[in-house]
Amino acid sequence: MTTTTLAVLVPLLPFLGAVAGLLLGRTAPGFVRPLAVLPTLAAAVLAAVVAVRQGGGKAIDAATELTPTGSVPIDLALYIDGFAALVAVLVGVVATCVQIYSTGYLREDPRYPSYAALVSLFTSAMLLVVYSGDLMVLLVGWEIMGICSYFLVGHYWETPEARAASLKAFLVTKLGDVPFLIGLFALATDAGTFRITGVLGAVASGGIDHPTLIALLLLAGVAGKSAQFPLHTWLPDAMAGPTPVSALIHAATMVAAGIYFTARLLPVFAESAAAMTVLAVMAAITMVGSALAALAQDDIKRVLAYSTIGQLGYMAGALAVGDRGSAVFHLLSHAAFKALLFLAAGTVIHAAGTNSLTAMSRMSGLAKRIPDAYWTMTVALLALAAIPPFAGFFSKEAVLVAAEHTALGDRTVAPAGAGWTVLVAGLLTALLTAAYALRLWLRTFHGRGAEAPDHGRQPLAMTSVLWVLAIPSLGFGLTVTYLDDWFDGNALTPTLTTAVLGTGLAAAGAVITYAVWRTLAVRTPVRAPAPHVAHPDAEAGAVEAEALHLPHPAEDPADPGRALLGPLHGPAVDGFHLDAVYRAAFVRPVLAAASLVRFLDREVVDTYVRAAGNSAKGLGWLVRRAQTGNVQTYLSALLAGSVVLAIVAVALANAAAGA
Repeated sequence: MTTTTLAVLVPLLPFLGAVAGLLLGRTAPGFVRPLAVLPTLAAAVLAAVVAVRQGGGKAIDAATELTPTGSVPIDLALYIDGFAALVAVLVGVVATCVQIYSTGYLREDPRYPSYAALVSLFTSAMLLVVYSGDLMVLLVGWEIMGICSYFLVGHYWETPEARAASLKAFLVTKLGDVPFLIGLFALATDAGTFRITGVLGAVASGGIDHPTLIALLLLAGVAGKSAQFPLHTWLPDAMAGPTPVSALIHAATMVAAGIYFTARLLPVFAESAAAMTVLAVMAAITMVGSALAALAQDDIKRVLAYSTIGQLGYMAGALAVGDRGSAVFHLLSHAAFKALLFLAAGTVIHAAGTNSLTAMSRMSGLAKRIPDAYWTMTVALLALAAIPPFAGFFSKEAVLVAAEHTALGDRTVAPAGAGWTVLVAGLLTALLTAAYALRLWLRTFHGRGAEAPDHGRQPLAMTSVLWVLAIPSLGFGLTVTYLDDWFDGNALTPTLTTAVLGTGLAAAGAVITYAVWRTLAVRTPVRAPAPHVAHPDAEAGAVEAEALHLPHPAEDPADPGRALLGPLHGPAVDGFHLDAVYRAAFVRPVLAAASLVRFLDREVVDTYVRAAGNSAKGLGWLVRRAQTGNVQTYLSALLAGSVVLAIVAVALANAAAGA
């Protein structure tokens, strides 16, 4: 079988699995789990075969005309180079792990069939984005992921948080997709084609007439999809969905799509120094702001959500300095340890038996009860904090090295100012990342909250996946010297300067956080929990949980994040009030405009409509009153009318004679 045929099957198999799962979910429930896992697993295997055959060499490029348009044609095209092949393997592996994990995590969920089908469709859409060689076909996968995220984030639609989060995710990403679509059409108009190879050829020959405008329009869609400032606010709220969905969105789909798209079309963005500078500033604000927000959160999943935003900022920063190799390298590395972090957090939630214990201030005794989650999450947090030799160290260092080269003028793809912006923000974020990673580990596994009820050993489907993902989280970075051919031939190895600075700052952040935590632990007394009460849970069913007499998370005196942030803690907890700014700048004006339109419709337009109706009704009443049925009345009216007409006729005749 040819490589092109195998590549076509990669996104097709999960799609067929999704269709079959939706059709057979009710009539043949025994097929639901095999249809969820096997097509996705087969797609992952085929993606690995395609990657081996591609081998980091010449790109696979094949196309057939999808439909004649009369102007710019749309092709059903494949374009698979080294990093596209690796990203497809990543998507397949993570999606398979999520599907296997979900068989245990959601085994009692009545809506599991639709959930599994949507995860398969989500996976298929992302694989279509990765392999597509035509921007219009890529857009199809881009938008399918948006609607899948809406349904999956809102899986627990009984809760108002899930309903609001799914709607917010859909609307905020659509806010970026509108200019994104305009940018795609403008790009195709300048290049004369939607084919990615044609667009890149037009860039190389100077055929793009409006590079800055196009790049900025496209960046709006990238910011929405990949949760970059200022369109990142949907991602923390999306934690209302099932935890495996969070792992999929944060590691392999949705948010990765924007970074991948920018890497694919990086020469378009590099044509505009202004666009690269905007991307660098956006990445810097995203990195530092999200790290500060993560340091203030009490909900474990929100900490991880802000962490994802910050790590995506690293990738965007690498792209802003013109190095797509380090961006995609960090994308692959991050996918492994972030999927592991979310799935381990799901194990914590599952072990507690209640979604109420996602608050770290209420956790205790988990290290001994769930050792699989404890050890694998420790590995993932070390990778997140970029401690050598874990995967995150090598990929984060690759980003910092690229920024250093640009800042010092060794690379001229982007302005030196963009390099300095990304380098300084990246180093500061390294310190903050280590701080909130250690804070999460200490408060989750060594906290002083009330111990949750023990709900027994976790399913093998969940714990085995954790150990599978721990392997690349630990060892993927060690493959750095073998991946140069897959990433445009650029070296991704760390340099002494950035390695010392980055690791030193990370170590400093960890040491300071631990010292503050120990100090607060000595000063803060342990509060005793109240007796068990029944607690209806949205994620694991109705179970018993602790009624805790603990301080509100924002007022928890044992939280080192509160002490480290000081006056910034309050704003950081609320995401620096960006949602409030959006409500004031966009939501309230739209609601006011809607109220004005409603008033005009009811009080002005409806007034004219009612007046026209009442006039016709009044005229009808007059006509009806004239129809008495009395013949004498009709004759009298006829005589009176004749007299009037005669008088008018005589008057007109006299007037004519006088003239």
